[in-house]
Amino acid sequence: MSDSVARLQGVRLDYGKTRALDGIDLTVPAGCMVGLIGPDGVGKSSLLALISGSRRIQQGRVQVLGGDMAEWGHRNRVCPRIAYMPQGLGRNLYPTLSVEENLQFFARLFGHDAAERRRRIDELTIATGLHDFLARPAGKLSGGMKQKLGLCCALIHDPDLLILDEPTTGVDPLARAQFWELIESIRRQRPQMSVVVATAYMDEAQGFDWLVAMDAGRILATGTPAELLEQTGSTSLEQAFVALLPEERKRGHAPVVIPPLDVDENDIAIEAKNLVLRFGDFVAVKDVSFRIRRGEIFGFLGSNGCGKTTTMKMLTGLLPASEGQAWLFGSEVSPKDIETRRRVGYMTQAFSLYSELTVRQNLVLHARLFAVPEEQIPARVEEMIQRFGLADAVDSLPSNMPLGMRQRLSLAVAMVHKPELLILDEPTSGVDPVARDAFWRLLIELSRKDGVTIFLSTHFMNEAERCDRMSMMHAGVVLDSDEPAKLVEKRGAADLEEAFIGYLLEAGAGTDQPQQELSAAPLVEQGEAVAPRRQRFSLQRMLSYLWREALELQRDPIRATLALAGSIMLMFVIGFGISLDVEDLRYAVLDRDDTSLSRDYALQLSGSRYFIEQPPLSDYQELDRRMRSGEVSLAIEIPHGFARDALAGRPVEIGAWVDGAMPQRAETLKGYVQGMHQHWLVTQLSQRGGALPTGAEIQTRFRYNPEVQSLPAMVPAVIPLLLLMIPAMLTALAVVREKETGSITNFYVTPVTRSEFLLGKQLPYVALAMVNFLLMSLLAVTVFGVPITGSFAALALAALVFSFVATGMGLLASSITRSQIAAMFFAMIGTMVPATQFSGLIDPVSSLEGAGQLIGQVYPATHMVTISRGVFSKALGLAELSGAFWAMLLSVPVIMGLAVMLLKKQER
Repeated sequence: MSDSVARLQGVRLDYGKTRALDGIDLTVPAGCMVGLIGPDGVGKSSLLALISGSRRIQQGRVQVLGGDMAEWGHRNRVCPRIAYMPQGLGRNLYPTLSVEENLQFFARLFGHDAAERRRRIDELTIATGLHDFLARPAGKLSGGMKQKLGLCCALIHDPDLLILDEPTTGVDPLARAQFWELIESIRRQRPQMSVVVATAYMDEAQGFDWLVAMDAGRILATGTPAELLEQTGSTSLEQAFVALLPEERKRGHAPVVIPPLDVDENDIAIEAKNLVLRFGDFVAVKDVSFRIRRGEIFGFLGSNGCGKTTTMKMLTGLLPASEGQAWLFGSEVSPKDIETRRRVGYMTQAFSLYSELTVRQNLVLHARLFAVPEEQIPARVEEMIQRFGLADAVDSLPSNMPLGMRQRLSLAVAMVHKPELLILDEPTSGVDPVARDAFWRLLIELSRKDGVTIFLSTHFMNEAERCDRMSMMHAGVVLDSDEPAKLVEKRGAADLEEAFIGYLLEAGAGTDQPQQELSAAPLVEQGEAVAPRRQRFSLQRMLSYLWREALELQRDPIRATLALAGSIMLMFVIGFGISLDVEDLRYAVLDRDDTSLSRDYALQLSGSRYFIEQPPLSDYQELDRRMRSGEVSLAIEIPHGFARDALAGRPVEIGAWVDGAMPQRAETLKGYVQGMHQHWLVTQLSQRGGALPTGAEIQTRFRYNPEVQSLPAMVPAVIPLLLLMIPAMLTALAVVREKETGSITNFYVTPVTRSEFLLGKQLPYVALAMVNFLLMSLLAVTVFGVPITGSFAALALAALVFSFVATGMGLLASSITRSQIAAMFFAMIGTMVPATQFSGLIDPVSSLEGAGQLIGQVYPATHMVTISRGVFSKALGLAELSGAFWAMLLSVPVIMGLAVMLLKKQER
C-alpha cells in the first residue's frame, strides 16, 4: 500500500458561503479498498467528485493516477481509466433505457466494437444476476438491481480506479451484502484495481482495507479499521467515529438507554387486518396484519419496494386500502375522518418542510394546519423549540441547517399538534451517529414519558434492535413480527442482520438475481487494459449519444406527439387567428336625409365584400350603444341636405364613425370608406354627364397576392416561427434534464467531448424538426390553400439549416441553465421575442429603425422568413435566395460554437 492512486494537498471547496472541504491533505493508497466514512454533508461526495475529475478544483492540488487533475490534457488521458458511480440509486443510469441499452451506451462511449460489447455485457450481467433482465427498463429495477447495473456500467471499460459514492444508501441489507460480494469477486479478478468508496454504514466500512474518517470538510483520522479501533479504544467503528469527533460535536453524547416498556397489552393504538393495496394489476401490499400497543416503539424492516411506506400511508389515510381494515385508537381508518388523523404525526422519508419558511414559521404553519387553537400556538411552538433543541436556529431556513437539526425540526413539526401516534419513515437516513443517538433519545422520551406510540421504518440494524417489537416485510408480505432478540433466536442467527437476511432468502428474495463468480479470465488480459487513443472528434461517441437520445425520445411518445401536434395546433391558431384581412365588417347607417340618393349611397356599402349591413340607426344614443357593445364597427351618418347639395354640385360631407380599438384595423376601414366615397362621387358625376378629371390614372395591381389576403402572407411566415420555437424548446430540455437527474456526470467523467455530446443530442431533434416542417408544408398547401410556387427543394434545404439554428438555440439555453424551467424560459425569450418583433413577420425589417433593424438583419429567422415567402409566393429558387441562405448558414457555427464554449466539462 506504499503506492498512491491519488494525492490531495491543501484542497478547499466552497458552495457559495458553505465550505465543503477545508484544507484537505490526503494520500490514497493504490490497489486496495479505501472507505470514506462520515454522515451526509461532511464532504465525502465533494472529495470523490474532485478525484474523479467531474468537479473543478477551486483551491489546492489533486493528483490522480500520476498527473494533475487541474490539467485538461491529463483529465482527458486518464478518464478512460476511471469509473465514477455517483451518489443516489441509479443516478448514472437512464431510466427509460433497458439494462441492455444502458450497457450498450457506455460500451460504445469507450470504443468497444459489437463483438466486444456483447462479450463484456454478458460477462458482467451473468456475474451480477442481471442477465435475465436485459430487456427491463432501468427505472423499473429494484434499488439493489439499479446499483448493480450502475456498477456494471462503471466497469464496462476495465478501470484502474473505481469510485463509488454511497452505493448502498437506501438499499436493503440483503442487496447490500450481494453488492459487496460482487465487488470482492471483481477485485479478485483485478487485484490491481483501486476502489474508493464513500459510505454512511459503519458495518460496511469494517470490511474495507483503509479508512478516512471525515467531519465538517476535514479529515479526522486515517488508517485501517483495526488501527482506528485501537486508536480510540473502541469496540465498533461507530463508537470509534464518535470518539474521533471534536469535543464540541460530541459534548453531552451518551449511549442510548431504553427503559423497559410498561404498557397495557390490551390498549391497542394501531391494528391492521388483512390489508391489501393494488395499483392496477400490481399488488403492493398483500394480506398485512399486525397490532401495535399504545406507547410502543414498533419497527418496520424490509427490502426496497416491499411496501413499508405504502402500508404507513394506508394507516394514516393517505392511501385507501383495496381490501382489509385498519384501526387507529379503535376508530377505523378513513380518509374522511379528520379527527382521528389529527391524532397522528407523520414524518415522511423525503424532507418535506417548507424551505422558504424559517424554523418558527414552519412550526406555526403546521400548528394552524392541525387546528391548534390560535391562542395556544405561541406556547406550543416555544415548547417544541425548547424540547427539540432548536433555540439557536429559530430564524434559520431549513436548507441552511445541518441534517441532524433538520431531522429534529421535522420531528418537532410532526409533534406540534401533540399526536398520540408518530409514524416515521426512515427518519435517520444520512444522519451522523451522534445526531442519530440524540434523535433516538427524543423518541424514547416521547414513548416512555408521554405515551406516544412510535411506528418507524429503518435500514439501520442498530436502530431496529432498539425497537420494542418489529416486523420484517418482503414483497408486500409481513414475514414475522416479534421482539428483535426473539427474531434472532428463532433464526439461530448471530445478529439481527443475519436473521433478516435469512428471512428474506427464505421468502425468495434474491433468487431472481442469481449471482455467479466472474469467470477465471478477466474482461481483458492483465496488461492489456490500455486506454483508447484519444481523438479530437469521435464519430462513434457522437453516434452513441445520438442513439441514446433517439431512444429516449422514442420512449417518451408524449413529448414527440406534443411537438408535432403542438406545431399543427399553433399553426391553425396563428394562421387563422392572426389575420390582417379586414372583411365582413358590420356597419349601420344613420340616414337623416332619407332620399333616393342617400339610399343609393348606402347601397354602395351593402354590395361590397368588405361590409355586412346591420339594421339602420335611429339616433346618436343608439349609435353609441351599438358601437360600445361591438355590434357594429362602422356607422355612416348621412346629414340633412345630402341629396340637394350633391345634385347642385356642392361639396357633400358624410360622417363615418369608426371603432378605433384596433388602430391598424381602423386605418384600413377608414381607407375603405374614403375609397367607396370617391368611387360613388365619380360614378354619380359620370351618370349625370359631368366632366371627369383628366390626366394620368394610377391603377394598383398586387403581383404576388392579387386577392390581398392574409393567409398567403402569414402562413409562409408562421412555418419558420414554429420551426424555431418548438425544436428550440424541446432541445432546451436535453442537457438540463441530465443536470437535474444527475446523469450529466457521465458526460463529465467519460471521454466524450463537448461537441460530440451536443451534436449527438441535437441530431434527433433536427430530424423531428424536419418531420414538423413537412407536416406544416402539407397543411399549408392542403388546408390553408397556399400553394408552393417556387423550389420546394430550396425550401427544404433552408429548413434543414434552420433546424440546426433552432436546436442550437435550445442547446445554448440548456448549456447555461441548471433547471428545466429556466431553460424553457431562455429558449422562449430567445426565439419568440426576436422572431415576432424583428424578423419581418408582420412589419418589414427595412421599416425598423436603429437596434431593431440591426437585430432583424442578423437574426436567422429573418432570412428563413424571406426564403419561405420567396418560395411560397414569389416562385423563387435557391439561386435567387442565396443571400438569405448563406447568411442563415453562417449563423449555425456561431450558435453551436457558443453552446460548446459555454457548456462546462466539469461541475463548478
